[in-house]
Amino acid sequence: MRERRVGTSGLRTSVLGLGTMTWGRDTDAADAAEQLHDFRDAGGTLVDTSSTYAHGDAEQILGELVAGTKARDELVLCTKGGRDASRRGLLADLDGSLERLRTDHVDLYLVACPDPAAPLEETVSALRLAVTSGRARYVGLSNHPGWASARAASLLDDVGLTALEVEYSLLERGVEREVQPAAAALGMGLLAWSPLGRGVLTGKYRRTVPADSRAASPHLAGFVEPYLTQRCGAIVDAVVTAAHGLGRTPAEIALAWLLARDQVAAAIVGARTPGQLRQSVAAVELELPDEVRAALDDVSASPRGYPEMWPAP
Repeated sequence: MRERRVGTSGLRTSVLGLGTMTWGRDTDAADAAEQLHDFRDAGGTLVDTSSTYAHGDAEQILGELVAGTKARDELVLCTKGGRDASRRGLLADLDGSLERLRTDHVDLYLVACPDPAAPLEETVSALRLAVTSGRARYVGLSNHPGWASARAASLLDDVGLTALEVEYSLLERGVEREVQPAAAALGMGLLAWSPLGRGVLTGKYRRTVPADSRAASPHLAGFVEPYLTQRCGAIVDAVVTAAHGLGRTPAEIALAWLLARDQVAAAIVGARTPGQLRQSVAAVELELPDEVRAALDDVSASPRGYPEMWPAP
């Protein structure tokens, strides 16, 4: 599997990241171990987790799998905290993650989401301490708007803001308005979560909701529902048409499109089963023909206007 630099930093990761949101809830420890084995066997290095996934159980499982093994040195461990992004909350989350992961540092530590109750300057000071204390090698933000990402990068220019983890797929291209340009201007890399549009871009929801799918799950149905619309259906149809024409799966087409986007360092795939993960791995070497990529760009284009485009068209 290919590797890429994350922005202009020295951090390198595999172009596909292994997401662990389902670990400890929909994915048991045995399937998690198989996923990690298959991922490493394919050359994958980036494993993404969070202090909130399954109330910490995802980190616990990951820690049990890699602690004290060769895998720990070969993997890029990324975790998130900071729903309370005060200095106290953010560092407490980090210390808890390190304990569950059974390591003295993570390779990348991200603030999970904006916290209106915490000044951005305070959040950034906690990220600086995470680096200078050796608890994190690199730091970044997740789900933050472009202005906050740019401001945080300017406040953290001594240690660097390395990555922005954002939802990005053919069904959600909002980051292209301001977050992606900010990342390009300031040397940050994008880590794309839900690159398969919360599973919708696999095409499995075109005619019905499978009983074993996320959309049929009591705790994930609301996560999938926003993309079960007529507009999203037209995009999925275009992906399926491209897949048939190229002899590939819809998931491979969607991932290949995303991995060709500017600033994207990695696409994070949160597979529930080892079989789903193996399907995603097959996409990393696929390069879409120009005409296919252009057609997908056109059908999935997000509305743009003031102030992203000036003068107005």
